[in-house]
Amino acid sequence: MKQVSGKELARAVQRQGWTLTRIHGSHHIFIMPGRRERIVIPIHGNHPLKIGLLRALMKIAGLEEGDL
Repeated sequence: MKQVSGKELARAVQRQGWTLTRIHGSHHIFIMPGRRERIVIPIHGNHPLKIGLLRALMKIAGLEEGDL
């Protein structure tokens, strides 16, 4: 799996229909109408997200590796 920054992941979830609701510090919170889950993506410049966090966020968002 390739390394992805928080900015890149945020763009990918927005393409899937998630909406940015608020920003708390460096954490961007996304929701999708009709779903209970929310996605919190830490955006620390262009630093890559760790693999475990990336996979967990992708699973919630319904993203595949090719969607990045």
